[in-house]
Amino acid sequence: MCKQSNNHGISRSIFELWGQGKSAEELYTSLKNYPMEKMVLYLQSNSTYKIHIHAFNKTLTQEEKIKRIDALEFLPFEGKVNLKNPQHIFWILEDYGMDPNNIPEEPLDLYFGRWIADGQRELIESYSVKRRHFIGNTSMDACLSFIMANHGRVKANDVVFDPFVGTGGLLISSAHFGAYVCGTDIDYNTVHGLGKASRKNQKWRGPDENIRANLRQYGLEKYYLDALVSDASKPIWRKGMLFDAIITDPPYGIREATRRTGSQKEILKATERGTENHISISSNYHLSDIFFDLLNSAAEYLVMGGRLVYWLPVYKPEYTEEIIPRHPCLKLISNCEQMLSSHTSRRLITMEKVKEFEDKDQYSHLLDYQSLLYKGHNSFREKYFSGVTKRIAKEEKENQK
Repeated sequence: MCKQSNNHGISRSIFELWGQGKSAEELYTSLKNYPMEKMVLYLQSNSTYKIHIHAFNKTLTQEEKIKRIDALEFLPFEGKVNLKNPQHIFWILEDYGMDPNNIPEEPLDLYFGRWIADGQRELIESYSVKRRHFIGNTSMDACLSFIMANHGRVKANDVVFDPFVGTGGLLISSAHFGAYVCGTDIDYNTVHGLGKASRKNQKWRGPDENIRANLRQYGLEKYYLDALVSDASKPIWRKGMLFDAIITDPPYGIREATRRTGSQKEILKATERGTENHISISSNYHLSDIFFDLLNSAAEYLVMGGRLVYWLPVYKPEYTEEIIPRHPCLKLISNCEQMLSSHTSRRLITMEKVKEFEDKDQYSHLLDYQSLLYKGHNSFREKYFSGVTKRIAKEEKENQK
């Protein structure tokens, strides 16, 4: 368990839960029902202990803390209290909700447990984007990067791929866990660290602002395989299972354009000829097509049991689980929401490869009635900005009152 906690940059601590309740009385009843044989090892007379108290969304006075500790006198602690270096640490956790402007008098939930291990939350600060050598407009927050690596079950010696690599933020978190990383992006300037800088008061990128320099900054350069300029809509890899995880954040068309090579007319002609010609100009890359290509790529190039982790933008008023893209080779593992605004959010989708890819699987989504639902992703940009426009108009109207 302690070893596992080292992979969790978002976890504060891990506890063995002894009791819980909606009130102090419920908590005490729950503790009295906890099996004594599981407690006794940590309550012996030759051991030392201390009790911590933490309240979420509320500050407790020292007097209140002491009162809560004294109320646990029914627990058969036989050891000595040691505040500096105890063998066993116990915690009382009180949850007062999420609204700092409406804190209840009594906690909504109470927990008591034995501390096992702390996570690695210091990773979030040490890998902060603010101090990163090379960043872009959409560089992924360090905390979210580690969440995605955890969802992908990234471990030492894995090979992790990001088809929309950008400035390589997602590669860094995977490399931290000892995985070899690589990526592709259609933007030549981003891959090579050229062009205008994203930082304030800096016009152009420096000579050593690139993905490799980012990994070098954290001592992870040995895990960097390469980043290629490539169109995610066109296959570039040899046949076979290559990657242990594909972890990515596709563009939504908000701060970064959704593009692929070729005009619509030329793409249609190339499809009719059955050939893939190099076309230097670019056209729109619809979100539904991005996700179809991404799932097909994951189904073909992930190893069995490998994971695909990606963000799916959604317009909240129209969201249902049916709009989540599916594939016969991939099993949906988790679907977590991050709020973006009152009307939009994005879902962190985690899928696992459970079936070997066959050629017929490439077009399976076209036979699925849900493919029409997926097309709704194409209008996300318009719906996003319609909500922004309405909010601005509302704020201006309120300011005029």
